[in-house]
Amino acid sequence: MIDPSVVEQVRSASRTMVRELGFMRTTLAGTRYSPSAVHTLLELGEHGALTSAQLVQELGLEKSSVSRMVAKLIQSGELEESRGEEDGRTKQLSLTEQGKRTLEEIHAYGQMQVSSALVPLTQQEQQTIAQGLNAYAQALKTYRQETVETAAAKIQIASGYRPGLIGRMAEMHASFYSRHSGFGQFFESQVAAGVAEFAGRLNNTRNAIWVAESAGRIVGSLAIDGEDLGNDEAHLRWFILDDGCRGGGIGRHLLTEALDFCDRQNFSAIQLWTFKGLEAARRLYESLGFELTHEEQGNQWGTAVTEQQFTRKR
Repeated sequence: MIDPSVVEQVRSASRTMVRELGFMRTTLAGTRYSPSAVHTLLELGEHGALTSAQLVQELGLEKSSVSRMVAKLIQSGELEESRGEEDGRTKQLSLTEQGKRTLEEIHAYGQMQVSSALVPLTQQEQQTIAQGLNAYAQALKTYRQETVETAAAKIQIASGYRPGLIGRMAEMHASFYSRHSGFGQFFESQVAAGVAEFAGRLNNTRNAIWVAESAGRIVGSLAIDGEDLGNDEAHLRWFILDDGCRGGGIGRHLLTEALDFCDRQNFSAIQLWTFKGLEAARRLYESLGFELTHEEQGNQWGTAVTEQQFTRKR
């Protein structure tokens, strides 16, 4: 049982710390960078090198937010990308020489800020603060990790049509690709029309659709169209996940269901079309046997993008 008054004391102290440490401002630690960017530099300083996916886990942020932030830090000269030693397809992020100097300035600022605050306190009080804050921080981190794991465990994979499927799939695609590629109404309309047409062909045993559901809400989708390409090839379509569901294995689960279905149907190959820059999805495709077979510039969706075709042969 937790004393409510203790909870309120901790909350009040947390609010004060957020304000006094500068987290209410747009920049942090005497830099020109946001709090999330500063913490990115701190994490890379501690670990040496991390992938964007690992940063997502460490920072507890959405992948799209981390991708934008990392791009800005690379452009500013603070970070650099390199190929992973074990897997050349994986990009490792690390600090440049400029980034290391910026990190030194961040540490100096933080040490000055904390030391100045602790000076009036006794050594015993200083130790009490250090131990208490560390225990509280670890408790918060454990709670967040358990919450993410619990949410992922509650997501169910199901197949077939259900009410709201067409609209929800169009919504997820429109939301993600408006941020990633600048697509607008035309793209959303095309997705909605395509899913609606496909839903009318689900009685064909060569066609199938799967959704990921959380508390009755669709949070992911993927379809196999066994008719539109011909040549005994399957078309993998409309693979999408809500931001909060990425990184927890749900996408791999959906893809595995689809690939098992294609294997049972004995398709000669599976084709999918996507856009350049979706590196996490590309790594997932390639880990399951897909290979990049074609790439070209296109603007059929209203914005110029590089379209990519991936193929998985039987």
